[in-house]
Amino acid sequence: MSGENVQEPIDLTSPESFAAGQEVYGRIESGQCQDVRAELDSALGITTEQD
Repeated sequence: MSGENVQEPIDLTSPESFAAGQEVYGRIESGQCQDVRAELDSALGITTEQD
């Protein structure tokens, strides 16, 4: 497994994560969100590396 990038788990129940998710949810409800996954990843600091 050496050489693999492993991301630490994110606590989605923390107040900060919850607030970030609520902001994205508000954008979804208002129709302003174009890419839910990208916005949630960005709000929660999730990075995906693709080859």
